Amino acid sequence: MTYRNPVPTVDIIIALRDRPNQPIVLIERLNPPYGWAIVGGFVDYGERLEDAARREAQEETGLQVELIDLLGLYSDPSRDERLHTISAVYMAEAMGDPKADDDAKSVGMFAAWEIPNQLCFDHSQILKDYWRYRNYGLRPAIR
Repeated sequence: MTYRNPVPTVDIIIALRDRPNQPIVLIERLNPPYGWAIVGGFVDYGERLEDAARREAQEETGLQVELIDLLGLYSDPSRDERLHTISAVYMAEAMGDPKADDDAKSVGMFAAWEIPNQLCFDHSQILKDYWRYRNYGLRPAIR
């Protein structure tokens, strides 16, 4: 029997604490699916989720992040059109100027009212959950 398991990923919502309104960092993806996305990527074999989050943030934005909390786990089988992934979504803070690197075409800093309409994957829902938690202290509901 062949087993197929979901692939672990991490996403990191990075708030820039040295900027007014603490905007968050999004990347414009260099590879398909194209568009804007939360910083993140695949967890390497033998790697802790927290270490993968820090690594992905560094690779894609050049920022050293401080992980603040786990926002939640997102596992809808259709969240990534390429394959079934499960993402541990972290909230983080950083200071400095993000720079696009690795598989990021460009990087942007966005306040809540500036978020692009078309986000990749399920990142629109994740950011709705994030802003609700950041502004009101309400954790995402288990769906």
